[in-house]
Amino acid sequence: MRLGVLTGGGDCPGLNAAIRAVVRKAEVGYDDEVIGFQDGWRGVLEDTFIPLDVTRCRGILPRGGTILGTSRTNPFKVDDGVERVTATVERHGLDAIVAIGGEGTLGAASRLAALGLPIVAIPKTIDNDVGCTDVTIGFTTAVEVATEAIDRLHTTAESHDRVIVCEVMGRHVGWIALNAGLAAGAAVVLLPEEPFDVEAVCQHLTRRHTKGRYASIVVVAEGAKPRPGTLDLPPREVDQYDHERLGGIGQHVADEIEALSGFEARVTMLGHVLRGGTPSGFDRILATRFGIAAVEAAHDRDFGAMVALHGVEIDRVPLADAVLELKSVPRHLFHGVSKLFLD
Repeated sequence: MRLGVLTGGGDCPGLNAAIRAVVRKAEVGYDDEVIGFQDGWRGVLEDTFIPLDVTRCRGILPRGGTILGTSRTNPFKVDDGVERVTATVERHGLDAIVAIGGEGTLGAASRLAALGLPIVAIPKTIDNDVGCTDVTIGFTTAVEVATEAIDRLHTTAESHDRVIVCEVMGRHVGWIALNAGLAAGAAVVLLPEEPFDVEAVCQHLTRRHTKGRYASIVVVAEGAKPRPGTLDLPPREVDQYDHERLGGIGQHVADEIEALSGFEARVTMLGHVLRGGTPSGFDRILATRFGIAAVEAAHDRDFGAMVALHGVEIDRVPLADAVLELKSVPRHLFHGVSKLFLD
């Protein structure tokens, strides 16, 4: 077979491990040929690619980012985009495209697959919001990086008698905020799934400090939203997938905490730090298993499928189901652990 592979959307740790696994399984396991499209769907539209083989992929397992580059290009937002994608697939005689991406990239992949293009998908995103899989590539590393950062913020908060607001990524879901907040002992965690009341946050912080705790960490996901009428936020721009360009909610929260409670508040935005650098061992293994499974799905001609982790097993699920809705933090899970933030 001839396979194409691409990485789209935001970069994350583990992408190179997935590329490497696709190439090794295809070349060594099936004697396939693989090309890598550069910069996500843009590479397919513009037919920019590099040949990939085992030799070229040596040494990339522990590297962050993606050797193929990435973009948020949406073929359905480009004139004649679908026709151009189809022409590229035919020009190269591709039997399948392995699309590695998150909500936007895989949403486009699902629509293309429905039109008959031979696509197999691998879920990646530090947000962990792709449906039908327990974990996505990049999530575990992001949580580890956020946890270490919050651990460090504790000591400076204690030294200066401050509240420190730590803003982490999480556009529509709060998986990173919740897990890192739990792991690092945050006082408050604010998620996109649960609109917050900043006055209630201040009351909680005041109760903590009257008990002798003179420092608190507030972890807020970038997509966290205040309850209507409690905190006004400025409008935001959107990208080709109609995603808002987020960032800055932490400063608004810190300003309100300082104004309402009188506590000195500082902000740390982890931002792209969570997406960069060396992947964790778990992400390397998950990406490798996903890459192998994707090539096997292509050889089974199981197009329109996405590989997924369920428990300890790698399965296949319909890609259309996986992108039907985001995998948000269940209400019962957040409220089941929220008492840990109330002492």
